[in-house]
Amino acid sequence: MTTTTNQTILKQSVSERRKALENRFPVWPRDTIAKHFSKACNQYKDRPYIYINDEEFTYGEIWERAVQYAKAFIELGVKRRDHIAVLMNNDSTYPSLMIASSIVGAVFIPINAMLQKDELAYIISQSDTQFLLLQQTSKDRRHSEAISGLLDESDFQQNSKLKQVICLTNEDKDVVDDRFLVWDDFLKGADSVSDEELDERWSESRYPDEVAIIMYTSGSTGSPKGVMLTDDMLLRCAYSTCLSRAIEDGRVTFAPLPFYHCFAILEAILAMSFVGGSFISAVGASPLASLQLMEKYKANDYLCVPSTLVPLLNHPRVSEFDLSNLFAMWCGAAPAPIPVWQKAMDVLGMMEIITGYGQTEVASSGVTTEIGDPLERISTRVGRPKLAGSSGHPEFNGCNVQYKTVDPDTLEDLPAGAIGELAVRGNTVTHGYYKKPEETAMVIDKDGWLRTGDVGRIDENGYIQLLGRSKEMYKVSGELVSPREVEIVISEHPAVNQVNVIGVPDSLTTEIGAAFIELKQGETCTRRDIIDWCSSQLARFKMPRHVWFVDASEWPMTSTGKVQKFRLKDIAEKKLSKKNDEGGIK
Repeated sequence: MTTTTNQTILKQSVSERRKALENRFPVWPRDTIAKHFSKACNQYKDRPYIYINDEEFTYGEIWERAVQYAKAFIELGVKRRDHIAVLMNNDSTYPSLMIASSIVGAVFIPINAMLQKDELAYIISQSDTQFLLLQQTSKDRRHSEAISGLLDESDFQQNSKLKQVICLTNEDKDVVDDRFLVWDDFLKGADSVSDEELDERWSESRYPDEVAIIMYTSGSTGSPKGVMLTDDMLLRCAYSTCLSRAIEDGRVTFAPLPFYHCFAILEAILAMSFVGGSFISAVGASPLASLQLMEKYKANDYLCVPSTLVPLLNHPRVSEFDLSNLFAMWCGAAPAPIPVWQKAMDVLGMMEIITGYGQTEVASSGVTTEIGDPLERISTRVGRPKLAGSSGHPEFNGCNVQYKTVDPDTLEDLPAGAIGELAVRGNTVTHGYYKKPEETAMVIDKDGWLRTGDVGRIDENGYIQLLGRSKEMYKVSGELVSPREVEIVISEHPAVNQVNVIGVPDSLTTEIGAAFIELKQGETCTRRDIIDWCSSQLARFKMPRHVWFVDASEWPMTSTGKVQKFRLKDIAEKKLSKKNDEGGIK
């Protein structure tokens, strides 16, 4: 079959799937999360919704749990607009807890399970959390001990509004703090609440424009900020994902992502519920385990980041698995060069590959590339505003959001195609940060435009090209350099697996580029090889002076697979302070 024929068939299939979604939602329903799931769980009651820890849970079971948890919350004294925080790794209870929070009209606060005691203290206090659900232990984190310690500290007692801690025990119950309510006792409280009492509370909690979730940013440039997102923002974004990706009825998605992050909540937990689909959860799964799970559950779709995709593609046993049901992939969080995309097509049989871009403030993703886009575009662009159907606005060309570029200093709008700071507004964009009016005013103007902190340009096709964070740009002898531009060039070197470039201080040029490079397995390379490679493609001032080679295990990563560049700066500072004679060669 010719390439042209394949493309024609693909376009027809995508068109038909989108039409089915549009027919299902001809008018935007403006539901709360609870109302949306009540419909989905009724329509798809017996379908599997989540596969986790070798267990399967249907839509009906998820809803039954949500009702039980909601009743337990009411018995516990949770009132409308109270704040419920969840501190746990992926667990089968997670989606139901989010739904239950919506039923009782509370605000749901997912907390990063990797945080340390002091970080937890800040978020619990700053968020005004009144009820905290936690796992006794979570991987190497002993959360119950950390929270017990906080309860004993006078500063935390004064600053926190915490009323009750509910503990899911996964070790010895006898060591649980007496001040905690254990999970089984929490559930027993549901028996004291009638269906009528639950329905009355639910009827009081039907407002889709109230804050449903406060999601904290990573805080890489300061204290974490609580992004306030409404039910309507979250559901519009999830439906828009379905439409843009042409997600078909009953899709099975492999989503090895943490539930406390917006990528998982929007693109798996919520998106699948619009089509009666299911998702496979396996945070931290090895490449081999990932392949086994995708084969076992006949996955159609793979949500990933380059740091999880590349090891899977390179696994020596990848060809042994039956992945014939797999055809779609969303690889986000960080860019990947063309060879990675091509290998995903060749090795995994991917036909519908996209990437995307967004942030917590935009309820996850604002743009994606189009199904069928050429690999060259996917590797250099992050997409254009997602299709939205009935959830969109005419003034945004039928989408939920619109983007522009502004001068980072004057904030004046820039002409089409100009490089500047990206700004976004729309009906999935947050209205602000919880209890941080000054930080909100700094990034959101009177017309609702939010400064993203990302530098880029919007090309003639409306696609966004990301060039880095505005705070990551650096000046060499007065010339502005985009780290992303340098990374693209170096990533095309045949020996390079991954590269990250930062600006470091320099006595002669104020700043200069430093490249951290991970080589492909079995490859060798020198600093001179990299400089020679760059010399014909980059202006001299853009070429990195320092080149350091690192192993895959040495990257400082976030829980969602992004390299933390602020930590690379710390590493670079230590390297430069040695003042060795090797000119920056490791």
